[in-house]
Amino acid sequence: MCETCATFRQTRRNVLGLGALGALAALHHLSPAAARAAEGPATGITPDRALDQLKAGNRRFVDTPQSCVADLATRRQELSTAQAPWATVLSCSDSRVPPELVFGGLGLGELFVVRNAGNMVDTAAMGTLEYGAAVLKSPLIVVLGHERCGAVAAACDVVARNATFPGAIGRMIEPILPAAIAAHGHAGDFIDNAGRENVRRTVDRLRTAGPVVAELVRTGRVAIVGAYYRLAKGEVEFLA
Repeated sequence: MCETCATFRQTRRNVLGLGALGALAALHHLSPAAARAAEGPATGITPDRALDQLKAGNRRFVDTPQSCVADLATRRQELSTAQAPWATVLSCSDSRVPPELVFGGLGLGELFVVRNAGNMVDTAAMGTLEYGAAVLKSPLIVVLGHERCGAVAAACDVVARNATFPGAIGRMIEPILPAAIAAHGHAGDFIDNAGRENVRRTVDRLRTAGPVVAELVRTGRVAIVGAYYRLAKGEVEFLA
């Protein structure tokens, strides 16, 4: 059995083993309807365990990458009425950085993923992260940036060359500009430095923004970490 299939089966045992823990309880400011939409037991995995599993998965992806066909039909049926993802990932839309593969070939029901260019927190992303943390009880949020990000590179061009971009692209990269400004002129690769700074700033914002995620972080029910993916090596570096 390959590592991917083993991960599917282990995760399924973890979820089913929770038995009769009952329906998810939403925070007081989330509606009962939102909680009912995710009926089923929470994952039961701690933030530290979730982070360890992501690190181990990335090591598999780097050291022994492999692909197989897991029992998707069975897994699909198991998840048809509920989900209990054990980590949430905010990542870039870049086609080279699919979180499920980067973290070791994870399958249905394991990651709750938000993707947009530049791994940014707009209203839709924030609401999705809040839903994952408060309703689905996902214990870990990972902000995943990566090398040579096009959105970050565009923000760097605005700062360094006063570049402009058509349509909504210019407005889209505006939230990255503070990171690019902070990284400008420092030693090392400008885009790489700005990408890392963008991840750090996003993590800081999530830890304090709004009443939902910030309260879960304060009480230790959710942890938030930053990470940075190297395209050629396949390695995910978790940022301090």
